[in-house]
Amino acid sequence: MTAELRFVGLVESSLAGKDEAPKQADEGAPPATLRIAAEYTACCEGLHAGDEVLVLTWLDRADRDVQAVHPRGDTSRPLTGVFATRAPVRPNPIGLHRVEIVAISGAPGEPRALRVDALEALDGTPILDLKPVLASDARVR
Repeated sequence: MTAELRFVGLVESSLAGKDEAPKQADEGAPPATLRIAAEYTACCEGLHAGDEVLVLTWLDRADRDVQAVHPRGDTSRPLTGVFATRAPVRPNPIGLHRVEIVAISGAPGEPRALRVDALEALDGTPILDLKPVLASDARVR
């Protein structure tokens, strides 16, 4: 079985390397910009500053062969399957990030820039999708 994914944009961040990135956004992640490609600007209609969205990213620098980790890199904790953790290393390295949109720029038909409050993804990380946070969604961070 195969799947085809289309990257809709890229993360622009001050985080250049894995060593700089916090494990979770609330642990000091900097603001970032979601650069949405021109062909997907219509997908941004209805988004506004103040909205919370879930950003799905492709963690392109993650190891896809790891199946178990010590949570948070703490070797005193038992090995745990990656599906029971938020570790970026996993068979399909899809990142899930809950962010608040601070500002949106760009006209229809032009690349859109969505400034977000805090994102732990590295500069250049491909964006797969954005989904609105619903009132019934549990806090994901």
